[in-house]
Amino acid sequence: MGLCFSAENAIKGDSHHDNDGNKLLSKSVEWSHLSVPSTTPKFGQILQSPNLKSFGFSELEEATNDFGPDAVFEEAGFGLAYKGWIDECSLEPSRPDTGMAVAIKMFNQKGCPDRQELLAEIKYMGHLYHPNLVKLIGYCLEGDHRLLVYEFMPNGSLENQLFGGDSQFQPLSWNLRMKIALGAAKCLAFLHDEADIIYRDFKTSKILLDLVCKNALFLNLVSVGVAELQCCKSHVSTRFLGTEGYAAPEYMRSGHTYMKSDVYSFGVVLLEMLSGRQVIDRNKPREEENLAEWARSISNTRNISRILNPAILGEHSGRSALKVAQLACDCVSKALKSRPDMKEVVLILENLQDCNENKVCKSSKHYKSSNGSDHSREKLK
Repeated sequence: MGLCFSAENAIKGDSHHDNDGNKLLSKSVEWSHLSVPSTTPKFGQILQSPNLKSFGFSELEEATNDFGPDAVFEEAGFGLAYKGWIDECSLEPSRPDTGMAVAIKMFNQKGCPDRQELLAEIKYMGHLYHPNLVKLIGYCLEGDHRLLVYEFMPNGSLENQLFGGDSQFQPLSWNLRMKIALGAAKCLAFLHDEADIIYRDFKTSKILLDLVCKNALFLNLVSVGVAELQCCKSHVSTRFLGTEGYAAPEYMRSGHTYMKSDVYSFGVVLLEMLSGRQVIDRNKPREEENLAEWARSISNTRNISRILNPAILGEHSGRSALKVAQLACDCVSKALKSRPDMKEVVLILENLQDCNENKVCKSSKHYKSSNGSDHSREKLK
């Protein structure tokens, strides 16, 4: 994806904080000071150059067989997503099943952002690199056409894997669920700490899977700041991007979103992975319809094991599973101050994974959860 610089030299902008010190908004991005290291990016990096290809519409037509119905793999509010094929080196369109598979998102008129807003986000997103972040390859802004080209994730979304009911999906093991959770947590931590980005609509449908977990970062889910994007013409977008059940209470209440609003959404996703329940289930008793509210009520009774689905645990059991469940409950706390930040979430999940692999927990520092439970904290790798 081109040259990069160390994550230690991440984007620096003017950040604002509320009265409690929570980060709200990063208004400006300055690229002129970036330095380039000699190493290839291994973890999250901010790239010096977006290194994106501007595709012609005819090229993408060729890559998708004229946007034929057989190429459609997703229908959503933004429009349609097509599977296409391009040459891995030249990025020129290639014949089906040859070269590199790509996902091409075509915005409809209803879901299409303003051209300048779209271009601003494309340029911003093009600077981001993380092993768990779906790579943006290029775009098309020809005439009225608005398309984005991403690497293709062959195993679909986590939502489909968990709840799709398709026989092609094998149940995810406990260990694989935890690896997916850790990969997604690392990606969110990178977006928060290095790129000053609030995701705003994190959920299972936005986690795409291949051989390793990659977190889908699509255009209409990303902005800088408090539910707004500062664009190149000082245009401010205030579109609400939350989803019922995943959106944090403060976002639903005021429209203001914080880094820890993403932590809430992550906690809901973690609860889905632990319990096998969907975020909103109208078939459940009224007090159990909303997954996060149900989990909070269980956490208050200190009967946290009820969250864990025995069928998901399989042969795995023990204190580490209970700690993951407690972490999920901490993340969905109504109070921002009671939620860990994503860096802490990564540290906890890494330590628990190490404990599972080594059977003996390493010595570590701790932080106390909202209910007084200790959580292991290790040095972030």
